[in-house]
Amino acid sequence: MKKYIDTGKKDTRSGFGAGLAHLGRTNKNVVALCADLIGSLKMDEFIAENPERFYQIGIAEANMMSMAAGLATAGKIPFTGTFANFSTGRVYDQIRQSIAYSHKNVKICASHAGLTLGEDGATHQILEDIGLMKMLPGMTVINPCDYAQTKAATIAIADHEGPVYLRFGRPSWPIFTTDLEFTIGKALHMRKGTDVTIFATGHLVWNSLEAAKALAEEGISAEVINIHTIKPLDNKAILDAVANTKCAVTAEEHQMNGGLGDSICQLLARHTPLPVEMVAVNDSFGESGTPMELLDKYGLGIKDVVAAAKRAIARK
Repeated sequence: MKKYIDTGKKDTRSGFGAGLAHLGRTNKNVVALCADLIGSLKMDEFIAENPERFYQIGIAEANMMSMAAGLATAGKIPFTGTFANFSTGRVYDQIRQSIAYSHKNVKICASHAGLTLGEDGATHQILEDIGLMKMLPGMTVINPCDYAQTKAATIAIADHEGPVYLRFGRPSWPIFTTDLEFTIGKALHMRKGTDVTIFATGHLVWNSLEAAKALAEEGISAEVINIHTIKPLDNKAILDAVANTKCAVTAEEHQMNGGLGDSICQLLARHTPLPVEMVAVNDSFGESGTPMELLDKYGLGIKDVVAAAKRAIARK
C-alpha cells in the first residue's frame, strides 16, 4: 500500500497558476481573464509570457463571464479567474444563461473557496459553490486536493470540451499527489481498507488520509478515495468501494447540503442504501479565523473524520 507523505506545503491556487503558465506555452487558443485579482490567482507568469492573450476586466465579474462566453464562441479557450464567491454567486445568471445553457467552452477558475480562506470571513468564504455549479446541466465540477493535483487539473480541463468549474484555495497545504495521474471523472484510490470507505475532496483528502492512519492505530481499516471530480461522479468507483466496506464517510469543505456528500447519498440511495456519515459544514456561514482554527470549530478536522468513521461503522 502506497504511503502518502507531506513533501512540502504550497497553496493550491499556485498550482492553478503553474498549470495556466504551462498552457500558455503549449496551447495557443488558451486566453485568460481576471477581475482585478492577478496576484491572488497567481496569473502573473501567464500574463508576462502572453500579454496579448490576457484581459484585465476589473471589478466587473458579470462582464468577465459574458466576455468569456464570446471568446469561446470565437474558438478560444477562456480561463476566468477570481475568488470563488465572485465566480459563482455573484455571476450565476451570466454563467447559467451565457455559458451553461449554450455549453460554451469556458473554464471558470475559482480561488479562495471554503473556510480555509481564513481571516477574510464569512462574506468571502463561500460554502455553497459546488452545489450551485453541479446543478447546472453540462457543467463539470472539479475540486483538487493539493498543488500538484490542481496544476494537473488546470492542464486537463483545457482539453475538455464544455464548461468547467475548477475550485481551489488560499492556504499552504501539504503536497502529496505529485506522481499521480489526473483524469477528469476518475476517482483516485489513495488507501485500501475493509471497515469503512472515506470519500473526500479538496483539502479534506489530506485530513482523511491522516484520519485513516489514526484509525489504523485503533485497529480500524479505512479506505480513502479522492473524489476530485464532483461532476461527473465516478459512480463505479463509489459503488465498488461500498460493496466491500458496507458503510461510508464523506468529507468536504462545503455545506452538507449540495456538496459531495449530497451527490454520494443520492447515488447510494438509488443503488445501495447503507450508512453514511457526512463531514461538512452544517447549515452555517463561516467566520474570520485561521484555516486550522476554522476547520476544527466547524467539525472538519482530522478528529472529526475519525469520529464520523466510527459512527458509520457502528450503524452497519
